[in-house]
Amino acid sequence: MTYRWIDTDQGVAEYVEGLLEQPRYALDTEFHRERTYFPKLALVQIAAAGEIVLIDPLACDLSPLKKLFASDCLAVVHAAQQDLDVLTHAVGAVPERLFDTQLAAGFLGYSTPSLVALLHSELRVTAAKGDRLTDWLRRPLSADQRDYAASDVAHLLELHDKLLVKLEAEGRLEWVDDACEELRTRPVSGTDPYMAWTRLKDVRGLKPRARGVARALAAWRERRAMSIDSPVRQVLPDLAILGISQKQPRTVDELSQSRGVDDRHTRGAISKEILAAVQEGVANEVQLPPGEGEELERSLRPAVTLVSAWVSEVARQQRIDTALLATRHDLVAFLRNDPDARLATGWRGEFLGEGIRRLVAGHAALTFDGKGGLSLIDVDPADSTRE
Repeated sequence: MTYRWIDTDQGVAEYVEGLLEQPRYALDTEFHRERTYFPKLALVQIAAAGEIVLIDPLACDLSPLKKLFASDCLAVVHAAQQDLDVLTHAVGAVPERLFDTQLAAGFLGYSTPSLVALLHSELRVTAAKGDRLTDWLRRPLSADQRDYAASDVAHLLELHDKLLVKLEAEGRLEWVDDACEELRTRPVSGTDPYMAWTRLKDVRGLKPRARGVARALAAWRERRAMSIDSPVRQVLPDLAILGISQKQPRTVDELSQSRGVDDRHTRGAISKEILAAVQEGVANEVQLPPGEGEELERSLRPAVTLVSAWVSEVARQQRIDTALLATRHDLVAFLRNDPDARLATGWRGEFLGEGIRRLVAGHAALTFDGKGGLSLIDVDPADSTRE
């Protein structure tokens, strides 16, 4: 595969200046995060105007990419969530205009397809499957590694063209634009340390005071991991957070007896910081956030299951990935009348809003259609009051 390797500051700057004249470009990244807190960018692949370039971020300044990302040029990507995360930390910006082919495919009957599957289905292109264990930070990269990296963007613009035609025929291009903007503006890693405790396994089994300790410890761990750019598990394992939360030690000796704690946690400044977090947590008990649907009025909770069934049926009939149409969180927010509920406005509101209102009000019901599906039928309100 033909591509150009760029590993100088001047090369990046000159390439970006030329790229600004193009209406769009395909974009992908290679990165690792196994040994760091923040993803470590290892390669940037771009395809535009019939040329593929591979930019080495280990050898050159990527700041010119900010100018590209801020321009009107459309970035065509596939499954961009992690790419946006790594670009935020490595470049300090993400593209202002974005088209995610995986998201777009979700509006055409696919369910989070891989790039390999989508290229084969839409373009009859058999793309090479990458080695999951490839070390992209290694230099020099082998010819096979470079070829594979280049192949990730080689067909994205052609795929974009193919999907656009289908989306326009279905009248769904605006929906894709909205979904891509939601993805583009989604928070990235490291945004809220005080929510880290909610990702701990078994945390719901702790008592309120212990949960307060778990929250404080998890927040401390998250901040420290960010400050030294280390995986959180290497700072303090989950088992240690749970063990300390239950024991709530006041001294280093007590800390050393907590499950999951080893010698490195009981020495110097680290032990003091851990004990300080314990005291902070003990003073701030934490109640569990309500489970999905529990924050609804009791009379509305059964509606979540009913409406979920109808949403799944609509997704099947309309060939839209159910996760794009509405999540369970979306349903709860709508039933709770949240002002920012996604189902209350836009294309989701047009698709689902009125039907959900009718179901909940008892003006509509679900029935089997005899063909393996469900149908929404009108109900006479007067009939629902009869015994």
